[in-house]
Amino acid sequence: MRRLSTAIATAACAALLLTGCGDAATETPDQAAATQSGSGASSAPEATPSPTEPPELIGGGTELFPDRRFVALYGHPGTPGLGVLGEQGPEESAQRAIELAKQYQPYSEEKVIPSFEIIVTSASSDPGPDGNYSNEVPVDHFIPYIEAAEKNGVYVVLDLQPGQSDFLSQAKQYEELLKRPNVGLALDPEWRLAPGQVHLQQIGSVSAEEINETTEWLAELTAENNLPQKAVILHQFSMAMIQNRENIKTDHPELEIILHADGHGTPEMKKETWGVLQQGLPEGIHMAWKNFYDEDTPTFTPEQTYNLEPKPWFVSYQ
Repeated sequence: MRRLSTAIATAACAALLLTGCGDAATETPDQAAATQSGSGASSAPEATPSPTEPPELIGGGTELFPDRRFVALYGHPGTPGLGVLGEQGPEESAQRAIELAKQYQPYSEEKVIPSFEIIVTSASSDPGPDGNYSNEVPVDHFIPYIEAAEKNGVYVVLDLQPGQSDFLSQAKQYEELLKRPNVGLALDPEWRLAPGQVHLQQIGSVSAEEINETTEWLAELTAENNLPQKAVILHQFSMAMIQNRENIKTDHPELEIILHADGHGTPEMKKETWGVLQQGLPEGIHMAWKNFYDEDTPTFTPEQTYNLEPKPWFVSYQ
């Protein structure tokens, strides 16, 4: 089980062309004569404007794969205990992600894109005013990191830990950020509680139906705003975390679904989980891997990480 988010960590250690019709009164004599004789042609229609081209992804194009892979810093801004993204400010985080991606490039034929995976709603040991055991942090808190990412060519994924809320409701709260072309979404079932459950007493879970409701909304948002493909990451380290996983829909061309194996431990334990999670995985889902600086014994090197079969499309660091 991975670290709990802000409130729990503190307690433990403290989403017509209008063509004008000419007014007859303004016709020239020649135009009027041509019209009356039937030998003249009306003025040429205005050209229909071509559809606006969608913005491109970092590295070019509008499809995530197979031309790029991602290496990300994971965490919550300003909270070092939740991951390395919280250990420094926005610009410093961007530069750290860039340097980390460079370490992977020698082992990849594809371009390796630096990334952030930002915890935007964090699991809480306290039910809070809304009673859902999740802290929904305001959008403004993340703008400096989003802007630093855009400036430096860093892809962003927004991570949801919804407690007793649901993924779709929380994703909609970050619609403003998800309308940006290089911002995707991560769903973390470990922190999706059923009524009566409490974080750290139970490992959360989510149904394929709830995942599909969320991806349907995100696919529509992406299409309506003429955006490039978005990454959707599903965190998992236990089969029980995603119910009826075989029913997850992967047929939205606007999205790429990525299964993130995010357990920590020894290399043998992590590789075993890596293998088990691929069993019965729906076609079209890409695999992702997480490295832990403190909890893994030892932490995989970039070369070791990319020697996994299959090679991960997304790697994050906590």
